Amino acid sequence: MLLKSEYLYERARKFIPGGVNSPARAFKSVGGVPVFFKKAKGSIITDEDGNTYIDYVGSWGPMILGHAYPPVVKAVQDASFNSTSFGAPTVAEIEMAELVQQMVPNVDKVRMVNSGTEACMSAVRVARGYTGKDKIIKFEGNYHGHADSFLIKAGSGALTLGKPSSPGVTKGTAKDTLNADYNDIESVEKLVKENEGNVAAIILEPVAGNMGCIPPNPGFLEGLRELCDEHDIVLIFDEVMTGFRLSRGGAQERFNVWADLVTFGKIIGGGLPVGAYGGKQEIMDMVAPDGPVYQAGTLSGNPLAMSAGKALLGMLDRHPEYYVELEEKTEYLKKGLAEVLKKHDIDYHMHQVGSMLSIFFTDKVVTNFETANTTDQKFFSQLYHQLLKRGIYLPPSPFESWFLSKSLTYDMLDKTIVAMDESLDELAKQA
Repeated sequence: MLLKSEYLYERARKFIPGGVNSPARAFKSVGGVPVFFKKAKGSIITDEDGNTYIDYVGSWGPMILGHAYPPVVKAVQDASFNSTSFGAPTVAEIEMAELVQQMVPNVDKVRMVNSGTEACMSAVRVARGYTGKDKIIKFEGNYHGHADSFLIKAGSGALTLGKPSSPGVTKGTAKDTLNADYNDIESVEKLVKENEGNVAAIILEPVAGNMGCIPPNPGFLEGLRELCDEHDIVLIFDEVMTGFRLSRGGAQERFNVWADLVTFGKIIGGGLPVGAYGGKQEIMDMVAPDGPVYQAGTLSGNPLAMSAGKALLGMLDRHPEYYVELEEKTEYLKKGLAEVLKKHDIDYHMHQVGSMLSIFFTDKVVTNFETANTTDQKFFSQLYHQLLKRGIYLPPSPFESWFLSKSLTYDMLDKTIVAMDESLDELAKQA
C-alpha cells in the first residue's frame, strides 16, 4: 500500500510541475503513483508508508557502495561544521582533482561543476572553442542532460539534420546537432564526410545507460577514436553513469579507449549534486580564466560534495577488489534471472556490463535505439508493479539501466530472483 505516497503525490502536483522535480520519477512509463522515499541504508530503501525495497536504482548510479555509506556521511558532517559553501577555493577541490587524475590518467586537468548536464554542456562548448567548429555528433538513445544541444532528435532517418525534441530549443541550435546510430560506425563516417571540416566533437555514452544498458560493439569505440584523430574532432565520453563504476578509470579503462574529454556526474560527490569535465591539458587550457571559453558556477567545488566525493572515490581507489565483487554479484543476478525467464518462456535480451544490467523483453538482439524500442513496454509495466509489490525497486522505465551496489547481499539477490519468478507466475495467471 502506498497511501502516503498517493497523498504526497497529489499534494506535490499542486506546487511542482507533474508533482516531481525530474520527469523520470513520475512513473509515466509504468503507470501508477511514484513512490516517495523517507530513508535508505545500504541497499534497502524505505518509503513514507514504511514499506522496504531492495534498491536497484542507487540514485541512478552513484550509490555504488550503498546508501548512507558511513565514510561519506561522516565526511559530509565534518565538512558542514566549517561551512556548506564558500564560493571560493578550498583545499578539498585540489585534493579531489588530484584523486580524479590519479584514477583516470588521461585527465590532465578537471573542472568541477554541479551536474552531469552542466558537465556535458561545458565539454561541448570547450570542444567548439578549441576546434573553431560548430557542429557536434551525438547518438540516438544517448542522453547527455537537458542542455539545448542535446534535446535534438533525428529527423526522417538517423542521418538527417536533427530537429528540436522539446519546445524552447531553437532550430538554429538543432542545425548544429547531427544524429548517428549507436554502434554503427558507418553512420558516423557518413556524417563526418557530409560535414567535412565542421564537426567539433563526437559525444557519446561509451556504454549506453539511457536506453537501457547497451554495450559498444567490438571495434565501435576504437573506430570513433580513429575517426576523430583523422579529422581533428574532439572525442567526448559521457561517463556520468559509467565513470568510476565500471572500473577505477571508468569505461575508458575497461575498453582501453581514451577520449579527449570526459564528463562525470553524481558519483564524484558520493551522490550529492555535482559533476565535472576534464581531459587533455591543451584542451582544458581553453577554459576561463586560462582561456577564452567561459564557464562558471558559485557552487562549483562545493565543500560538501568534494568531501563526500573524496571519501567515496578514495575507497574505490584503495580497493580495486570491490569492482571484482560488484561484477560477480551482477553476473550471479543475471544468471538467476535468465533461468527464471527461460523457465517462463519469455522472449528477452539481457545486457550486463560490470555492475550495470538491463532486460529487454524482445526477441531482437538489442544494439541501438531502434532495437531497444522493440521491448514490450506494456509487459514491463505489468512486471514492474508485480516486483514493486514484492519489495524490488527498479528504475521506473524500460529504458534505464539497473545499478547494483556492493551493499547488495547474495540473500538480497536470491530474493530478487524469487520475486521475478513469483511475478511472472502471477502475470501468467492474469493472462
